Amino acid sequence: MSKEGKFLIFCIEVYKAEKHLTGAQTLSLFKKYDIQDYILSCYEALHTTGESYIVEDIDLFIRAREAG
Repeated sequence: MSKEGKFLIFCIEVYKAEKHLTGAQTLSLFKKYDIQDYILSCYEALHTTGESYIVEDIDLFIRAREAG
């Protein structure tokens, strides 16, 4: 598995734990808002940040998608 793929799984697990979601709920949310493509496209910037920043960034991304 690529380092980007491993990072995506890490982000899914971190978001799931922080938001107290099930795996299915988290994957549904990521698919609905195309979060996986966002994370993979921003890997170089995101993989150097902490867990709190990643969760906050995903939340901002979702809000932007809902507003747009």
